[in-house]
Amino acid sequence: MSRVPSLLGRLGAGLTRMGERLDERRADAAAEAEAGPVVVDPAMAPPAAEPAARPGPKTPEGKSPVPVAPSGDHAPDHVPPPPSYAPAVAARPDPVLAVPWSMRVAAEVGWRLLVLAGTLYVLTQAISAIALVVLAFVAALLITALLQPTVARLKRMGLPRGVATAVTAISGFVIMGLVGWFVVWQVMDNLDDLSNKVRDGIEELKRWALNSPFHVTEDQINQIAKNLSDTIGANTNEITSAGLQGVTVLVEVLTGILLAMFSTLFLLYDGPKIWQWVLKLVPAAARPGVAGAGPQAWRTLTAYVRGTVIVALIDAICIGVGIYFLGVPMAVPLAVFIFLFAFIPLVGAVISGALAVVVALVTDGVFNALMVLVVVLAVQQIEGHVLQPFILGRAVRVHPLAVVLSVAAGGLVAGIGGAVVAVPLVAVTNTVVGYLRAYARENALRSAVAAEEAPAAEPVPVAADRE
Repeated sequence: MSRVPSLLGRLGAGLTRMGERLDERRADAAAEAEAGPVVVDPAMAPPAAEPAARPGPKTPEGKSPVPVAPSGDHAPDHVPPPPSYAPAVAARPDPVLAVPWSMRVAAEVGWRLLVLAGTLYVLTQAISAIALVVLAFVAALLITALLQPTVARLKRMGLPRGVATAVTAISGFVIMGLVGWFVVWQVMDNLDDLSNKVRDGIEELKRWALNSPFHVTEDQINQIAKNLSDTIGANTNEITSAGLQGVTVLVEVLTGILLAMFSTLFLLYDGPKIWQWVLKLVPAAARPGVAGAGPQAWRTLTAYVRGTVIVALIDAICIGVGIYFLGVPMAVPLAVFIFLFAFIPLVGAVISGALAVVVALVTDGVFNALMVLVVVLAVQQIEGHVLQPFILGRAVRVHPLAVVLSVAAGGLVAGIGGAVVAVPLVAVTNTVVGYLRAYARENALRSAVAAEEAPAAEPVPVAADRE
């Protein structure tokens, strides 16, 4: 029992010393707070302990080989670098920079070409669906380009626009109708004589073949004639269907002629108003350029039509007079055919000249056919080297390769009508593209000059701050 008071005394002394130490620490903390924060050198600071990583997904063996970065408030500010023993991995470049420049340019051009090809294909299909209407309107444009100067001349003489349009259109259609009637009348009037001469010409060709060095026998010639007769007899149904199709084509041609006549009347009378309406469909930014390109295109079309008519008329007169003096039958109808086929560049002259040579061959013999060929070739040479450069001029000059390709493409797309309108379309397109390019260059130059001549912006005065 004597030990209990001593133990209690020691316990009280320990509690007293603990209380004194707590008081000392509180006093020290209060003194540090009054003195301010203590700056500690980061180099002398002990390394902070890294927070423990969150356990990752367990593998089937129960292990967690991939540590997962901690989340929340305990997440580190940066990802730790890989260990030194990890293999070095090169950084992958940007995919756009990895593609060669030439391939990128080819891809950019390629998809734009695909868009243009698709647009042209859709446009071609739409034109093919309404080919009759398109060809009639294009024919009306060509006729309007031919007759519009006459309307302008009559207006300058004092006639109202409606009267001038009516007089010009009626006169033009009457002249065209008279020419067509004259051709048909000449053909029907000389048809019997022509058939007899053709029969005589075939007999003469037969005799020439028998006496020629080719050693053709009469049995072979008779066999060829028999095969031709059998072929015609066997294909009677096809010929009949072709005749029915010819009736359909005739109806379509008459419909196209009526559409072209009405379109010509409205274009002659309301041409400027129609052009103003078309300009409203163009975006406002491109409207000034299109408004300037339109008159240039119309001048080119007018010059082309006028020059082609004059050249075709000279060809028809010269070749018609030549074959008339050579005694070829139906010289006048052949001259009219030469005039009409002259509107198909290059190809039309060949076809019309070959037709005249064939008629001379089957009616007047080989010598007369050779003379007709000489006349046709001489006139065409004069046309190509003298008439076209002098009459058409440089405004509508198109390279011969472009003429051949455009005529072929127009013929494939729309037949004879497409071949007729192909070259004027190329000439007008060439004029429009050239004008728009020059307009864009001039506009850019004007903007650059205006930017250089513009005065520098003066600084705006700032009022002094009031005290």
